[in-house]
Amino acid sequence: MSKLDEVKEVLNTLRIAMSIGFGLLVVIVVGLIKRYDDQNIDVLFWSGVGFALLTLIVISLLMVKISKKTIEIKDL
Repeated sequence: MSKLDEVKEVLNTLRIAMSIGFGLLVVIVVGLIKRYDDQNIDVLFWSGVGFALLTLIVISLLMVKISKKTIEIKDL
């Protein structure tokens, strides 16, 4: 496998991981909105807020890695 194919494969994997992260974020936010609308603000709600923020950080890191891999492909 050439270096270009290897980098493309890693890039595709990162894109899939980012898509899964966005899907997970949507599910978490919908759950948080439902709990908020039901006036059910408890430990589970705040845990969900923390997990949503953590998911945003992970998505941001994935975006940075995708950007670096895209630049690496340009250099090959």
